Amino acid sequence: MSGARRPLVAGNWKMHKTAAEAVAWCEEIEGILGVPRAEVAVCPPFTAIEAVARALADAPVWVAAQNVNEHEAGAHTGEVSAAMIAAAGARGAVVGHSERRALGETDAVIAARVRRLLDHGLTPILCVGESLAQREAGETEEWLARQVRACLAHVHVEESARVAIAYEPIWAIGTGRTATPETAQAAIAHIRGVVGERLAAGAMRILYGGSVTPENAGELMAQPDVDGALVGGASLDARSFAAIVHAA
Repeated sequence: MSGARRPLVAGNWKMHKTAAEAVAWCEEIEGILGVPRAEVAVCPPFTAIEAVARALADAPVWVAAQNVNEHEAGAHTGEVSAAMIAAAGARGAVVGHSERRALGETDAVIAARVRRLLDHGLTPILCVGESLAQREAGETEEWLARQVRACLAHVHVEESARVAIAYEPIWAIGTGRTATPETAQAAIAHIRGVVGERLAAGAMRILYGGSVTPENAGELMAQPDVDGALVGGASLDARSFAAIVHAA
């Protein structure tokens, strides 16, 4: 990882943990995390954002939502706005996760969400990644380039450092299959090259996500272009997550 970019390790809990369970996790992580060299974020469900933000108020961990709507307000039943997550204590949000894209979220919608977050002073963690079929067909680079260009379309060059990208090969999410460090490095270096077509690639952090564990985190994050990790299942256990943070 470049010394110019502070690594970011973010834990995405997905649909796990009630507010009470989340607070218990926060109490445990505070006791074992210490003062990490990496920047640390956790992404609880909407219902636990406020409780987690309060519980981590004195900890070196910030809170992000798992998604956000692209509209400022309006008749969007079941949706949550950037202003709402900010008021609850979030400082950013994941957007474009493959599990959300599978439900029909498009690059255009995701680009609008990135812009909305930036307008509210929040950090977007933009997910991109290819399927196994696309990788085997040799389409990885073209697919990643298309996603990155489209989803960052409304970002200005001076905002480059305010955006993080998470490269999550779909075939490695929750499957136990992890990209080799060399595969992750190649994909992320390609993403950085695409970012550099219009934005400040050296300022933007690009993370790896996809079955990250304490056992493989160190080798993955030692790659020159890998600036941290977006951690799924391993983030549900405080000790496991802390070990990944320390590996960064």
